[in-house]
Amino acid sequence: MMNVPKTKNTYCKNKECRKHTLHKVTQYKKGKDSLAAQGKRHYDRKQSGVGV
Repeated sequence: MMNVPKTKNTYCKNKECRKHTLHKVTQYKKGKDSLAAQGKRHYDRKQSGVGV
């Protein structure tokens, strides 16, 4: 796992700020895959005959 800083000094475009300030940084996780997605439907159809 990589070490990622928890804060980043970056520009704040808020009317009151308009200067570089510390911002909190978070890493997002991938959302759950939809069963109705086109690629998933194709994959499931292709795999349906395997291992019968």
